Amino acid sequence: MQSANEHIEPGASTPPPQKSNRTSVGQRLLTAFVLIPVVLVVVWFGGWASFAATLILLVLGAYELHTMLQRAGYRPMLWLSLGWGLLFQIAVLFPAQRAVLLEAGLGVVLLVSFPVLFARKNLDGSIIDWALTLTTSLYIGVPTSLLLLLRGFGAGVVQLTPSLVVTLPHGAWWTLATLLGVWGFDSAAFFTGRLVGRHKLAPRISPAKSWEGAAGGLVFSIIASLLCTVLPLGLPWYLAVLLGILIGIAATFGDLSESLIKRQMHVKDSGQIVPGHGGALDRIDSLLFAVIVVSMFASLVGGL
Repeated sequence: MQSANEHIEPGASTPPPQKSNRTSVGQRLLTAFVLIPVVLVVVWFGGWASFAATLILLVLGAYELHTMLQRAGYRPMLWLSLGWGLLFQIAVLFPAQRAVLLEAGLGVVLLVSFPVLFARKNLDGSIIDWALTLTTSLYIGVPTSLLLLLRGFGAGVVQLTPSLVVTLPHGAWWTLATLLGVWGFDSAAFFTGRLVGRHKLAPRISPAKSWEGAAGGLVFSIIASLLCTVLPLGLPWYLAVLLGILIGIAATFGDLSESLIKRQMHVKDSGQIVPGHGGALDRIDSLLFAVIVVSMFASLVGGL
């Protein structure tokens, strides 16, 4: 078994650590059983519930990434990454001033970040640490703010008469398309890959992933997109199919991107907070890229 602390040559195609398949699948199902209802409640209420949820994702994701970087010998500034990431989310709360806030925030980050480095006794690697500090904010802060922007602030409504009609804002349906598309893709890719996976998708980065698994995942991301957009949003079926394909591709890129980071940092998981999945960053890696695609798609078709 390859320990997380053992040395892995960059780019080497090392097999994943052996685990009990039954335990892993059971933990995944239990985690999904607990977390999915919580996420759906957040999607229903939107607003400050969404803000709190995306803030938690930002804090956990940035902390895990900084922990991995520190173990690899880097010294990024967590507080600055969190501060700039938080600014992306706060800017969503003030749409009229969003551009000004983002520009001012970037200026402040540049003005503050370099003087902090001046105070270091050892300047070796300072520029790399500075770059990692800012890229952490971009990697996690931008997608989580887009998730908040995509959902919006209108809560779901239950009309008690007639027939208890449930009404969700457009942003909630776009968010559901994103979440269900990613969940469906990840789950189907996981099980399809285990059952019939033969051809490696990216063996140098993530040896367990296969083209067969990706194909199986695409089927479910397309189904999720059709269910959440055609009738609720009036999106033409062919655009819904296209969106499902884009979600699947983006989810794959997001997953592989985090796998590349972990391989470079010589760790298996970003953390241990989510049983069966590793860290929070392991759970949202696909979502980080998928929400970017859905936000752009929704803007182009007039959904935002």
